[in-house]
Amino acid sequence: MIAVDRSLIRYSSKRPDDEVLRARLRELADQRRRFGYRRLHVLLRQEGHVVNRKKTQRLYREEDLTVRRRKSRRRIAVARTPIPLATGPNSRWSVDFVHDQLADGRRFRVLNVIDDVTKECLAAIPDTSISGKRVVREMRAVIERRGRPGVIVSDNGTEFTSTAVLAFSQDFKLDWRYIAPGKPTQNAFAESFQGRMRDECLNEHLFFSMGHARAVIAAWRADFNAARPHSSLGYLTPAAYAASLKSQWPSTLHPVDGSAPMAIAHAAQTRNSQPMIPVANG
Repeated sequence: MIAVDRSLIRYSSKRPDDEVLRARLRELADQRRRFGYRRLHVLLRQEGHVVNRKKTQRLYREEDLTVRRRKSRRRIAVARTPIPLATGPNSRWSVDFVHDQLADGRRFRVLNVIDDVTKECLAAIPDTSISGKRVVREMRAVIERRGRPGVIVSDNGTEFTSTAVLAFSQDFKLDWRYIAPGKPTQNAFAESFQGRMRDECLNEHLFFSMGHARAVIAAWRADFNAARPHSSLGYLTPAAYAASLKSQWPSTLHPVDGSAPMAIAHAAQTRNSQPMIPVANG
């Protein structure tokens, strides 16, 4: 017996620091970035290190070598064929998202649909979440109101490559084209429009609720289409320019509400009176 208070006795660990083993474990984990501790343990044993699996697991955890799980996204295979040139109203639409946030920090996004020739914003749908099914619902509403486009251009976002959009484009016989990954300039009309929306609308307002955001964005879209001069249209408004084109075409080419007329692109070569569209920043 030792006449010492029990609270004064402290156990000193005699466990070795295993620095050589730790260093080798870090080296193997760096070489095999997707290997867990079990496979690394096998490699250590093959090299002659005498260590059991539990010790390898403990060192693996203490060295913070845990493999990060990858979030997988199931995407449909899409064909990236050359995108045809826009030739007239409804010949090509561009679709994309722009993001912003409310005053309380909640993020929301706006689904924009633009006619590449008339520069009209056919839809600007803000919401906190817009899935592939919601994209289909909004696109269906635009087509019923405007008519079927010749081509729809978008990026490869999961909403646009979803099975809902694929089924929709097949059912409506839509020519939906995807830009090459990392090439936003291939969707330049949408990028240009969204730059104006952010500069003239989103950055100019502080949104306190989704209702407030919807009202402001709807008013700005109406003003953009009917009152804002566009430099690439000879400083006509998009609505006025679209009206000037429709007045020169046969009535059979005008879109009819609630129907899906043939794509204007197929009849483009038969028109000789269409004005030239200058390529310029608006």
